[in-house]
Amino acid sequence: MYYSDDLIEEVRAKNDIVDVISGYVKLQKKGSSYFGLCPFHNEKSPSFSVSRQKQMYYCFGCGAGGNVFTFIMEYENYTFLEALRYLAERAGVELPEQDESEESRKKAGVRSTLLEINKLAAQFYYAQLKDPRGEHALSYLKQRELSDETIRAFGLGYSGKSGKELYRYLKSKGYSDDILFKAGLIAFNEKSGPYDKFWNRVMFPIMDANSKVIGFGGRVMGDGQPKYLNSPETMIFDKSRNLYGLNRARTFRKPYFLLCEGYMDVISLHQAGFGNAVASLGTALTSGHASLIRRYVEEVYLTYDSDEAGTKAALRAAPILKEAGITARVIRMEPYKDPDEFIKNMGAEAFEERIGKARNGFMFGLEVLEKQYDMKTPEGKTEFMREAATRLTEFDEEIERNNYIEAVAVAYHVGYEDLRKLVGRMAVQKGLAKPVVRAKTASGREKENGIVKSQKILLTWLIEEETIFRQIEKYIKPSDFTGELYRTVAQLLYEQYEAGEVNPAKLMNHFTDEEEHREVAGLFHTKIKELSTAAEQEKALKETVIRVKSHSIEEATHNLEPADIQGLQRLMEDKRALQDLEKLHISVN
Repeated sequence: MYYSDDLIEEVRAKNDIVDVISGYVKLQKKGSSYFGLCPFHNEKSPSFSVSRQKQMYYCFGCGAGGNVFTFIMEYENYTFLEALRYLAERAGVELPEQDESEESRKKAGVRSTLLEINKLAAQFYYAQLKDPRGEHALSYLKQRELSDETIRAFGLGYSGKSGKELYRYLKSKGYSDDILFKAGLIAFNEKSGPYDKFWNRVMFPIMDANSKVIGFGGRVMGDGQPKYLNSPETMIFDKSRNLYGLNRARTFRKPYFLLCEGYMDVISLHQAGFGNAVASLGTALTSGHASLIRRYVEEVYLTYDSDEAGTKAALRAAPILKEAGITARVIRMEPYKDPDEFIKNMGAEAFEERIGKARNGFMFGLEVLEKQYDMKTPEGKTEFMREAATRLTEFDEEIERNNYIEAVAVAYHVGYEDLRKLVGRMAVQKGLAKPVVRAKTASGREKENGIVKSQKILLTWLIEEETIFRQIEKYIKPSDFTGELYRTVAQLLYEQYEAGEVNPAKLMNHFTDEEEHREVAGLFHTKIKELSTAAEQEKALKETVIRVKSHSIEEATHNLEPADIQGLQRLMEDKRALQDLEKLHISVN
């Protein structure tokens, strides 16, 4: 669905960012801005700033920032289109439907219908649990020490024994067999026809981040198999991209999630006061889960079962989380199997102590590995240290690798320098680059990353300070920014300066793809190293401008065709501009 830039800007302009965010965060005016506690990370002192003049928000603590669309996308976990529609409805702006294709309308209609059906099913199951026919299911939940409040909060229910009750109920609401099958709630049998997918089970509604029911998990009453059954994947339910309990955990003010294996673990932890518990849905942790988690926290405590399967699951999960930029720690439940058993026997205070003693994911992996070797013999310990050294080669950043080498050396009573050398030898034996060589060969990538950071910093400066733009506009052009996204942002920003209206909130409307929108929001709030004096600021600014221009010239030189005379002339002009830049005095403010 495409909406014009003018219409998107109309929706944004009619939703004052202070008014919108005030509905989520208590704000207090200080000077020209408003401050409150950041809803995206845990803090005690307000560092979340909202500017009515700029129509932007920014957290000085965690770096979250953007316009009103960004806020709704991040807080409600909406796509850009969902945020646009939400804000349009709030402001009374009617969005046209005629541009939407028949296929898009049909797809949106099916999705909406599936959500309606799942909601009705959840209400039906909850009513069944309270019915005399669900007495044994309710008794089971009471035996698991769940309160009425917890049962209600999670919408727990019961599917009857007949195998036809939900089907008849939903048919009475006018739904076709085809749509009920697409919802994943009904199956078909050649002899008996349609029947309930779930029967004689305690039901766990699965909700997305916005508390919409998208599927179910069912725990069988008795000895039936499988013990737990989940909804099949549907248009609205992808188990590899959803987490049980996320709708509640994302609003719990903790900087980390407790990642569990099962529904009951999550529910027990929430009931005990640990409202930041979530669980993957009957599947191993995926990169999709990790990306979803990364939207909310940067640290995860794995609370998997203490048996062999749980240990293996934790070892598999840790590198997936690390790849997504999430620090993983492991909580052990011994002598109990899982968080549910632990909480019931030891209580919340003891669990809090276990959180405090959680093991770093990498070090936990070594502890598990250690059990495979006879550490009392020189041979066994040597083989173990070789394997540990091999694992240490997997850290790409030299500083991080050296820190872990130091931690392992201390934990296993070996010399730091000896272990560092062993890591280098194991890297060569395994066909990997030596750590010291890797640092050298990575210089190109480090340089590239440095250029990206320089371009981000320069864009942040250009938006904040018109005086800077006026001093460098004839030296730095949008084409000097590498990468299509940064170049587009620079082009739009330069056009706004030419029009006499610099409006970053409006500029962001140009980007409706969710990932692009979030990245552009970050461009306007790049963290710049604190510089205490004007001289330091001016020196840093000049170095940044020269770095961006120099890289642009290098790129142009590399891509220049031998016969491109005009390109060569432009290159010579750029080199002269660079010489002028090196002599230029750039002032801040």
